[in-house]
Amino acid sequence: MTSYNLKQWFYVKRPDGRVSEQHYALRESVISPTLAKNEVLLEAKYISVDPYMRIQQAAKPNWEQPHALNTVQGAAVVAQVLKSNSERFKQGDWVSAYSGWQTHAVVHANEIQALNPNDADVKTALGVLGMPGRTAWFGLMEAGKPKAGETVVVSGAAGAVGSLVTQFAIKNGCRVIALAGSEEKCTWLEKLGVAYALNYKQFDSAQQLHERLMELGGVDVYFDNVGGMNTDAVLSSLNLRARVVICGQISQYDGSLDNPELGPRFLHQLLYKRATIQGILARDFTHRMPEMINHILPWLKTGEIQFKTTEINGFENLPSALEGLFEGKNIGKAIVRVK
Repeated sequence: MTSYNLKQWFYVKRPDGRVSEQHYALRESVISPTLAKNEVLLEAKYISVDPYMRIQQAAKPNWEQPHALNTVQGAAVVAQVLKSNSERFKQGDWVSAYSGWQTHAVVHANEIQALNPNDADVKTALGVLGMPGRTAWFGLMEAGKPKAGETVVVSGAAGAVGSLVTQFAIKNGCRVIALAGSEEKCTWLEKLGVAYALNYKQFDSAQQLHERLMELGGVDVYFDNVGGMNTDAVLSSLNLRARVVICGQISQYDGSLDNPELGPRFLHQLLYKRATIQGILARDFTHRMPEMINHILPWLKTGEIQFKTTEINGFENLPSALEGLFEGKNIGKAIVRVK
């Protein structure tokens, strides 16, 4: 029976602030799995790191119970089938699964999705054709309800979700103002076709950013991935009947999840402008993945939509890759290549 060297990152300590390698333990073992009916053995090739992982590490429940300590860190994975006891999959097939930070996993065939590398790069299953794409598409189109000619502001616009929201809004005929945290990111966003790319770090206060947004005509749709100063500025810059979509609040994840900062402080602006605010989660639209892919895959094939990745090499670098999300290191989707 063939043996495999299994490596796993276990989540072992709950962070009070910035998550890092000290909150994980790398464990290695040798496995020789026997597959039950409809089980397959996967070998991970690409593993996702995402900001939501830090939300799951809060001490208090959010959309679910906190991530349990002393378990493998959960994550989406692109893998190949090593062995199969299922009629649906054979050795060598590319698949996606939520099998976590481990090099190998035995999963039931119903828990994985087949990938066709002839349709798109398999890594897109972790990005534009996966959870970030689903979040961006349905969050913008169903909660944001953008109309051609409107101004859409996106915070975290160079990230995995934000960069897709930006492009989807442009495709919808909207004028996009992108907020990002470096000149490099702003330059890339300008190449995507945004009307304005603003480096929020160049503004000393929310008031200054608010004034600039008002100079640019105010905000009809705000897609928020960041919170904090960005959101303070935008909520003061809303146009009549604006829509605010809360997708993420990454500025609050380092230490304010269990003891949040006071705020938001500008709800009166929602009253004055008769605006709406809605939170969205990718899981609410999982059953509609085929619908999303039918919209986006043709754009991806023709190059009308860009899928940018920051690829980190080495399974051992998973915790540091996650930490890097909160240092603004990635442009587009952060992915760890296992080997």
